[in-house]
Amino acid sequence: MTGRKASESSGAEDLEELVSKDPRPRPFSERIDAESFAGGLPQNQARWPQIRIGKRWISTLWPLIGLTVVGLLVMVAICQQLRMYPWMQDFIAAYPGTSTSYAPALDSGFPAWLRWQHLFNAVFMLFIIRAGWQILADHPRLYLNAGSRPGSDWLRIRGPIPADRLDQSQADRVWTAKDDSVALPKNVGIPGIRHSIGLARWWHFSFDLLWLVNGIVFVILLFSTDQWQRLVPTSWEVFPNALSTAIQYGSLDFPANDGFTTFNGLQILAYFITIFIAAPLAPISGLLQAPSVAAKLGTGAGPFNRQVARTVHFLVMCWFVFFILVHTVMVFVTGLVGNLNHIVLGTNTQSYGPLVVYILVMMVIVALWIGASPFTLRFPRVVARVGKFLVGWVKALMEWSTPRARYSEKDISPYFWPNGAIPTSDEYRRLQAGDWKDYRLRIEGLVDNPTTLSYSDLLAMPKHEQITQHFCIQGWSAIGKWGGVRMSDILEVVNPKPEAKWVVFYSFADGGEGPESGRYYDCHKIEHMGRDTTLLAYEMNGERLTVTHGAPIRLRNEDELGFKQVKWIEAIEFVESFDHIGWGQGGYNEDHEFFGYRMPI
Repeated sequence: MTGRKASESSGAEDLEELVSKDPRPRPFSERIDAESFAGGLPQNQARWPQIRIGKRWISTLWPLIGLTVVGLLVMVAICQQLRMYPWMQDFIAAYPGTSTSYAPALDSGFPAWLRWQHLFNAVFMLFIIRAGWQILADHPRLYLNAGSRPGSDWLRIRGPIPADRLDQSQADRVWTAKDDSVALPKNVGIPGIRHSIGLARWWHFSFDLLWLVNGIVFVILLFSTDQWQRLVPTSWEVFPNALSTAIQYGSLDFPANDGFTTFNGLQILAYFITIFIAAPLAPISGLLQAPSVAAKLGTGAGPFNRQVARTVHFLVMCWFVFFILVHTVMVFVTGLVGNLNHIVLGTNTQSYGPLVVYILVMMVIVALWIGASPFTLRFPRVVARVGKFLVGWVKALMEWSTPRARYSEKDISPYFWPNGAIPTSDEYRRLQAGDWKDYRLRIEGLVDNPTTLSYSDLLAMPKHEQITQHFCIQGWSAIGKWGGVRMSDILEVVNPKPEAKWVVFYSFADGGEGPESGRYYDCHKIEHMGRDTTLLAYEMNGERLTVTHGAPIRLRNEDELGFKQVKWIEAIEFVESFDHIGWGQGGYNEDHEFFGYRMPI
């Protein structure tokens, strides 16, 4: 290796000028213009979800409406007919639906802690679900295979990928994951506009954490009191009672509403499934989508891969939406005033005061719902800062341990989604045309030995290969084989100073908003650079990197999401802090699209 020592005075200011072309805005002055955000993507709207059956795609809208209407009519007809038979009448008499055989009657009512947590849970869930829809819109397809292969999706909310834009050798026109994103109506997603996943994730994760804390406190209080007996059946007789309840509801001749003391069999099963099955599955399937978790557990491939986790996460969301809708309808049709007295006052009374409270609370929730997107577009940095305050420490914890997962050749994905705006400068084109012979990697900043490495220097250094996962922030994933130079070897060459805490990777490519917004860059903790799996990769799947995937070199830090794996690297700088670089958020997407600088999930 014959790297050349760089001038002590060269570089740092020049590099930082690459990403500082716009004046740094103040937090309350930043606002989003939908027409120019994320490079001015046209606001292509999502479609109603389609499901693939064989080779055909079927819209779920009219089948869902039709099946619901027909299903309800058939259910009512069957249940009413069944109740005409003496044997069914005997069955309902033996199993009336509500019974102390599977859960004792509680006369203590609904305590204040339970009533407040019910309200908090409802608010948190609404915004978790809504932000989740926005996240799905950024990669509007669901798969079961770990590689997110085009054409293998089973659900989508946009049309097919243009067949003539799948050739990855055509770097300037290949269909990217960003191209595939869609917008949502502003009162459906948060904030609704296309490729606003950075802001949607702050909403989603912040309310996730609040919901989890609320849920943990709920479970502790539940089993510290007698309230658990409302929700945990203690006898198999809950099942025939649940069936009896369903038939009575289906026949439109409802069973007695004794929910103040004992939930009927159908209620207790629905609550049990929601609280003790669906609720735990939500964070579990969410964590399995995190690169840091998969890199430690080896779940990037196999039955627990990210795409299976996304599918499970989506189905859990569907269950919650179904439960909320049915629960709300049943509150209305089984005695609205009495039910509201139960959950507002905790008493078995018929006061109209709780109805007034309910109307006022619903007005507040509707106002929050309507105002969420406009507030996010008007104060995006405030949303990001609040999100960072709430969940930043969780992300820091997830970066602690070293990623160890490796995969086999058979796990390598046949398709690797491209992303990012490729470099267009004359200098980059010149280097590419010369097969990188004139490429020079500048490494400077807080190091004892500022160095410039040629492409041949990098190839001459010890080569390391690894087969690892790639998790994009948008939701797709893939497994690839990477070959290159370990950053730990680079550290030995340049010898960082003790005060160096961050490593900045500068790309030849401009940021998503074009040359006027500066170069793409991103910052990584120096501790990550010493890990065996952190590479400057110049090979992918046994071949030299293509322009589409980051030639001449790109970063691999297996603890972080894909946008931090800087492609088309021009220079590396060691710094004490990134506050003075760009807008001070830790990277181009962090500056302009409100991503977080810690991205292990």
